[in-house]
Amino acid sequence: MQPIHSQLDNRSSDFNNNRTAMLEQIAHFREAEQRPLQAERERASRYRERGWLLPRERLNLLLDPGAPFIELCALAGYKLYDDQDGSGAGGGAICGIGQVSGRRCMVRVDNYAVKGGTISPAGMDKALRIQQIALENRLSVVTLAQSGGANLKYATDTFAPGGLGFANQARMSAAGIPQITVVHGGATAGGAYQPGLSDYVIMVRGQSGMYLAGPPLLKAATGEIADEESLGGAEMHCSESGSGDYLAESDADGIRLAREIVATLPCRHTPNLPEEYADPLYPIDDLLGLIPADSKKPYDVRELLARIADGSAMLDFKAQFDRQTVCGHIRIEGQAVGIIGNNGPITPKGANKAAQFIQLCEQSGTPLLFLHNTTGFMVGTEVEHHGIIKHGAKMIQAVANARVAKLSILVGGSYGAGNYAMCGRGFGPRFIFAWPNARTAVMGAAQAGKVLRIVTEQKMARSGQVDTALLDKLENDTSAFMQANSDALACSARLWDDGIIDPRDTRKLLGMLLAICREAGSVPARQNTFGVARF
Repeated sequence: MQPIHSQLDNRSSDFNNNRTAMLEQIAHFREAEQRPLQAERERASRYRERGWLLPRERLNLLLDPGAPFIELCALAGYKLYDDQDGSGAGGGAICGIGQVSGRRCMVRVDNYAVKGGTISPAGMDKALRIQQIALENRLSVVTLAQSGGANLKYATDTFAPGGLGFANQARMSAAGIPQITVVHGGATAGGAYQPGLSDYVIMVRGQSGMYLAGPPLLKAATGEIADEESLGGAEMHCSESGSGDYLAESDADGIRLAREIVATLPCRHTPNLPEEYADPLYPIDDLLGLIPADSKKPYDVRELLARIADGSAMLDFKAQFDRQTVCGHIRIEGQAVGIIGNNGPITPKGANKAAQFIQLCEQSGTPLLFLHNTTGFMVGTEVEHHGIIKHGAKMIQAVANARVAKLSILVGGSYGAGNYAMCGRGFGPRFIFAWPNARTAVMGAAQAGKVLRIVTEQKMARSGQVDTALLDKLENDTSAFMQANSDALACSARLWDDGIIDPRDTRKLLGMLLAICREAGSVPARQNTFGVARF
């Protein structure tokens, strides 16, 4: 591999303007991430009076000190449904991949301090996405549970997907993926089945409760009167029903027990990784000024690769065949990866090139990294004559059917079928993250406004009444709507990605994600038919 020779001038006015714009976008999404934390802090005193640890305090006790934590879907549900102020970002839970007792685990901490940890439709989608990641990467799951359950305003939207969540738990157990749950508070009805379907259950004396029907519903349904402790308290479940396995004395003690259980599980190891690798030749901070603030201005994706690849080295594949779709081999922290990036729309030759490259990576077992920045497939008479549909279909076939790990980073626009061909959310990438300048939509906002205007104007012309003022309003309203709903925050809120990241964290994040994918392939499956059950 040869080093990429960067042409970027990091002292130019364009670079500084781009850097300022990117820093503003970073500050914007960081401020959104802070809103649930602010809501948690405002209520902290009342929970501390009860002796409860706050959700983030529980998370910090669970994770190994100093080890990295990849938070996932932190902005799920942001300003969606009944979240007026953005404090509901995260969908009622803090989730991510972290290290517990030296083992990499999927972690879920119910955020009871914000809206009772109730689950909106976005929160349910997040829960299912977290389970999918755990299954694909064979990650043990540790849950610190204390939730108000489904948000009843949206119960009709979460009921059926909730069933899939329970089915996934059973399938994870059968696949040999351990699930450990600490029940920190009440778990009622469907909420009781989450710990019930876990392989290990820890309950806190005088604090935990599990029941299919709480005391009020029990009295209404049967007339029986029972207090919470006798009906489903921690001591009862650990000594009589057997639904609890370990009895803890406090929040912190329950987390200690969870860490000790995880310590009994086998360690995961990443095979065949070199201990040393070269850093990029160019500073990662250059990524702040690399991307033009004006999305219509082009740049070479190789400049990005020069700042994330080991030694800034790349083996370019078919560099002369098509210059708008860039394919090649790089290494990130010693790990081989095939990259597909965009320097413009996807042409027939670009689609052909990418499809061939994907098949080569599939043959060699090399993971794929897609760096999105495309307006989509090229359109026009010439490309139609050259078979853009059939060549685009070949690329989509290759992306959909490749079995190697696929990672996607949205570093710019990702529009139309180009989003599909570049392994967008619908094509099941193992992980997908976005930079704060990213946009995802069926087409650009201005184009959407113009298309609707043209169609409507043609309809008006047939009736002999063209209203220019109405057409102007339609075009402007459509463009504004598309613009507001295609930015990084809006897309992340809908879980079109696994989170927004600071561009400067890209190399470090990709190194960890590639390691997670490699570990998953090295963990032997210890499957059984029905999972672990209590008798």
